[in-house]
Amino acid sequence: MKRKVAVFTGTRAEYGLLYWLMKDIQTSTRLELQVIVSGMHLSPEFGETWKLIEQDGFNIDAKVEMLLSSDTTVGVVKSMGLGTLGFADALDRLRPDMLVVLGDRFEALAIVQAALIMRIPVAHLHGGEITEGAYDDAIRHAISKMANLHFVAAEPYRRRVIQMGESPERVFNVGAVGLDHLHRSPIMGLEELATSLGFALHSPYLLVTYHPVTLLEESPEQSFIALLEALDHFPEYQVILTYPNADNGGRAIIPLLEAYAQRQPQRVLAIPSLGFKRYLSAVSMAAAVVGNSSSGIIEVPSFGISSVNIGVRQQGRLAADSVLHCQPRAEAIERALRKALSPEFAEASKKAANPYGQGNAAAVIVNVLERFDGTFHKSFYDLS
Repeated sequence: MKRKVAVFTGTRAEYGLLYWLMKDIQTSTRLELQVIVSGMHLSPEFGETWKLIEQDGFNIDAKVEMLLSSDTTVGVVKSMGLGTLGFADALDRLRPDMLVVLGDRFEALAIVQAALIMRIPVAHLHGGEITEGAYDDAIRHAISKMANLHFVAAEPYRRRVIQMGESPERVFNVGAVGLDHLHRSPIMGLEELATSLGFALHSPYLLVTYHPVTLLEESPEQSFIALLEALDHFPEYQVILTYPNADNGGRAIIPLLEAYAQRQPQRVLAIPSLGFKRYLSAVSMAAAVVGNSSSGIIEVPSFGISSVNIGVRQQGRLAADSVLHCQPRAEAIERALRKALSPEFAEASKKAANPYGQGNAAAVIVNVLERFDGTFHKSFYDLS
C-alpha cells in the first residue's frame, strides 16, 4: 500500500518551490500525493492561484479558507485560528501518513501545530535559516521543533537544526528545492513572456518584489515609497512589480504599486502573481532583481543575475556574491542598483557560486520519504 504524503501550500511563491517535489511524489510507486491548499491561493485579491495548481495537473484534495481581508496583526492571528480549525478537519478526513511543509509562513505554522496534536509526522523544508527582520524566523524554528524530518538547503543550516536538538540522522542537506527548476523547467523567451503578460516587454527591465517587514520597526509604506523613488532614477528600465504577500502591512503596499504602474503604463507592469514559470522566465532575462524576497537570495543567483536585497527582512541568510544589501532608503537603493547594473558587477554575477545547491533536491527528498518508517516519536539530541 502506498504511503499518503500530504503537501501543504499557502502562497504562490511556496508552490513554485514545491512544484517538482510534488511531481516526483505524484509519480512515485511508493507514495500517494495529497494536496492541501490554503491562504493566498484562495484569495481573489492575490490572484486565486489555486487555479494554476490544477492547471499544472494536480488534484487539490482540500481547500481551507483562512485568510481574512485584514492588514493587521490581529487579522493574521485570527487567520491562523481559522486555519487551524479547517486543517484539523482536512487532516482528519485525508489521514495522511506524512505532511510536507516548506519554510516559515504563519499558514504553515497553523497546519503543523494541528498535525503535531494529531500525531501526523511532518517533513520540513528550509529549516535552520535565519531571517532576523521577520517573525517568520521564529515560526521557522518552531516548525523545526515540531517536525520529524528535516530537509535543509545548506550545510550551516543542517548544523543549526541539529544544534536545536534534532537528531542528525533525520536532518538532510539537500539544497534548495526551488533550484530543481534550473534543470527541469522550460524557460520562456522574451516575446513569449510579453505575450503571456499582455505587456509590451523589452529588455532591459527590473523585476521587483517587496514584502512588509513584520518584526522590526520598518514601515512597509515608507520603505516601498523609497524603493519607488529609487526606481524613478532608472527611466530607461521597464519594471515588473509583483504584489506583496499577505503578511500584516502587505495590503498597504498594493495601492502604491498599482498607482505607480498606472502613472507609467508603458514602463511599469503591476501583477498579483506571475506564477513560477513566468517568474523564473522573467528572472532569467532581467537586468537585476530588486526587493526583499527570499527568492532574490536563494534562486536568483543560479541564473547569474544580480540582486539588490533591501532592508533587514532577509538579514542572516547565506548569500552569493551576486547579492547586494542596502538600507531601505531611496539613495541607498539607488546606489546599490547602480552597482548591480554596472557591467563589471553584472559580469561577476554570472560567475557567482550559489551556496544553496545545484538543483537536485526533489529526488533526494522523495527517496527519504519512501524509506521513512513513519515513526512519530523523536528524542531530543544533546550535543556532546
